[in-house]
Amino acid sequence: MTTIEGNLLGVRTRITQACARAGRDATDVKLLAVSKTFAPAAVAEALAAGQHAFGENYIQEGVEKILSLRASHPAAALEWHCIGPVQSNKTRLVAGHFDWVQSVDRLKIAQRLSEQRPVEMPPLQVCLQVNVDGGPTKSGVAPAELPALAMAVAALPRLTLRGLMCIPEPADTFEAEQAVFLQAKALFDDLKARGLALDTLSMGMSDDLDAALAAGSTMVRVGRAIFGSRAPRA
Repeated sequence: MTTIEGNLLGVRTRITQACARAGRDATDVKLLAVSKTFAPAAVAEALAAGQHAFGENYIQEGVEKILSLRASHPAAALEWHCIGPVQSNKTRLVAGHFDWVQSVDRLKIAQRLSEQRPVEMPPLQVCLQVNVDGGPTKSGVAPAELPALAMAVAALPRLTLRGLMCIPEPADTFEAEQAVFLQAKALFDDLKARGLALDTLSMGMSDDLDAALAAGSTMVRVGRAIFGSRAPRA
């Protein structure tokens, strides 16, 4: 068993155990392997271990990896998620190569993605990033502005609004982590009550996925616990 294969097994076991404690079915949770800064070979290793969904923070690096894996594994059912900030000058790259973008927090970006999504590709799957705890260094729409943004994005062509993503500030205890994630779950439930057909609540990473799953996360984004520590990006 390779290191990445063993790490994936450990993360999947952790998800199963966290869901069992929360009285949830682990099959309702999707694991997104965050492969930013790691070479295509690491993604190929994870793919061989049964992982198919990958997240990239850096758009240019992500596109290069997508093209490399598409060439080396043409039959693989890979799913690529953009989970990093999207600037206006990068929307065409995202729209043309990724399957999902989880980090939309402005209508302008959503409009550009809608306009630039190639007609021959399926609709781009979108999550809105919400700054649920008001962290000063975090991206994301403010909770008070979320309903209006969600309604506007849901109406755009070539996009499918799937749900919310959040990256809270680190907390000291499981209870504190869970409390913030429950705020995001409440926002998610409110949007569904307003008539939006949402199914994805993307929250929880290597350090806090247990609390996120206890609060209702349907997708966890795990990098370090699968691929190991990252070297500083040049």
